[in-house]
Amino acid sequence: MRGINGGAEPWLIAEKAESDCRLAWKRTVRETGSIAQSSGTKPRSIHIVALGSECPGGVGPGEEIMGQGQLQGGLLWSYLGHGALVGPCDLESSLHNPAFMEYTSRVFGDVTVVVRDCPSWDLLDSDWTSVRKVLEQADILVIKYSVTDKLAFQQVRNGYAPRLRPLLRHWGVPVILVAVGARLNDEGPPCTCPLCASDWSSCVPHSEGLQLSRDLGATYLELPSLNHVFVGRYFGSVLEYFMIQCLKHKAKERPEKRRGNKVNELRPPHLEQPARLPPIRVEESSFSQDMQWLLERGVQFADVAFYAGDSGKELGWAHAAVLCAVSPYFRQLLLGPKTRERPQSRCVCRERDAGPHSLLSTWDGGIIDDMPRSEGHLTGRLSRLVVKDPLLCMCLWETLMFIYRGAWEWEHLQEALEEKLKSSLAVSQLMERIRSLIGRERGPRDTPSARAAQLGPQTLVNLFNSPLYSDVIFMVQGSVLPAHRAVLVARCDVMAAMFSGKYAEARSRVVPIHGVSSDTFLSFLEYLYTDSCCPASVLQAMAVLVCAEMYQVKRLQHLCEVCVCAYLQSMPSRELSSTGISVVRLLRRAKCHNAEQLYVWLLHFIANNYLIFSHKPDFLELSEDEREQVERLRWPSRGYLQELSEYQQRRRKLRKSRCIVM
Repeated sequence: MRGINGGAEPWLIAEKAESDCRLAWKRTVRETGSIAQSSGTKPRSIHIVALGSECPGGVGPGEEIMGQGQLQGGLLWSYLGHGALVGPCDLESSLHNPAFMEYTSRVFGDVTVVVRDCPSWDLLDSDWTSVRKVLEQADILVIKYSVTDKLAFQQVRNGYAPRLRPLLRHWGVPVILVAVGARLNDEGPPCTCPLCASDWSSCVPHSEGLQLSRDLGATYLELPSLNHVFVGRYFGSVLEYFMIQCLKHKAKERPEKRRGNKVNELRPPHLEQPARLPPIRVEESSFSQDMQWLLERGVQFADVAFYAGDSGKELGWAHAAVLCAVSPYFRQLLLGPKTRERPQSRCVCRERDAGPHSLLSTWDGGIIDDMPRSEGHLTGRLSRLVVKDPLLCMCLWETLMFIYRGAWEWEHLQEALEEKLKSSLAVSQLMERIRSLIGRERGPRDTPSARAAQLGPQTLVNLFNSPLYSDVIFMVQGSVLPAHRAVLVARCDVMAAMFSGKYAEARSRVVPIHGVSSDTFLSFLEYLYTDSCCPASVLQAMAVLVCAEMYQVKRLQHLCEVCVCAYLQSMPSRELSSTGISVVRLLRRAKCHNAEQLYVWLLHFIANNYLIFSHKPDFLELSEDEREQVERLRWPSRGYLQELSEYQQRRRKLRKSRCIVM
């Protein structure tokens, strides 16, 4: 067992943790009495939520979540022992979720432990709302993984940990990250040394697990096996420590008993909670649909032509930038040595070492420079490819559609191939060839979520700010930003009109951009290529919002609104009162640039922090209608402040009367 204190002996760490737990428990009992009996209330309970599987391979989609045999061999079941009972707790039946295996037990004599265990991470994609409800009720969160299942660990680290991190920081739930299993070593017995790198290719190194625990703010443990020593003394000591801290926290929150009800006792006025801020709604991503449109209707900017190997018939057109961004096969095929010779025969092909199957080849003289284009557009370069594989030749359109939509919708691709080929053997062969075409081999955990985490909308990230197949250059404040017309036309309607119509930009390779900073325009281009936006500050988010409104990209505008709201909402009151950012001026810019959701949100935000913003000079810049709405929604309300003033006056009079009597 290895804890976060990597320098100390694990045996000493465990024994110290165990002794600390015993001392803390005795101190808790001495201070608060019996946990259930001293308060006269119902017995206390602790909710533990466990995510992930300690077994290599985990649970895939469509498989049984957890059987009785697997449950009894699990980490938390081994700790609770034979006293655990399978089934939802009667008091918590409203929180029952069929995807979680629920069982209860007792610790410390009279404390009920309710465990909800879910080994399948795919649930976070299929039913995130119900999972979040369960996580909100958790007192302790346990995340498990097997050190011999590196693919599952990478899926958790890259796909799910970023979604859990902000929630865990907001809720303040203690997290225990447990790595189960021994690393394999071909030269000897299993090794758990963090310096041993003989099996890092297949196992999760100690450093990666420790880094994930730091990102999540978790306590990190390594258990070579699930025997009594490692589970009972090491994992149990850490878990009991957090359970004791949880019980102490709940004991402090318990209302104290009143010795007597005084009829004439002064009670402070009740302060209502502030009104909930309106949500910012963001449209669903249209990245896949935009790239599909590019393949279907973006022939004007296509620079790759496909021909059948046997007949020389033209099969279709594509865009070299998209193909090279998704597939290393096309990168090797299209970016090799170029020849300027004209083709002598339509049936003579020059093969190039393009992969294990040699699915494609370039034409002799397959790269033609200065290819004549339609009227009003630049001349370009055409790459001609010959499709040698007959199955790929029949299903080239379905393959290109799969690549353009992100190369992760394997189920849809298989259905389309089955409908066209009518042969399971041919479909299987072509699926393997397409996997080699995009450089992805079938793995042991080839699940839909794992494929989406590796590819998805990020397939064009290699093209962002890259001169590879760039056909347009933006000049912004002296900065040179290369881009690709095909991607810009597919992702932005204003860009499509600019490059497709009879404008100067359609005939020029260098396009100057005015009125926008280089950093802002670079963030705008980053969204077009990656479908994501992460501004560094409130002002940067507002600048990108203005740029998005200029080019009519509504989804990016709404994402920037979410970023502005998140930055302002994360500021504490002291920082809000001293910051140089004028929220009223942000309100003005939001209204000027048609950010209606942000405008309404900022009005509610000013009203919820009325005591802070009402003392600032720019508060007077609000219009009469805006000030009337802020006064109507203000928190705390005028009625509460008046009641509070009367309460304070009565308390002062009561104190003076007591002093006179004394």
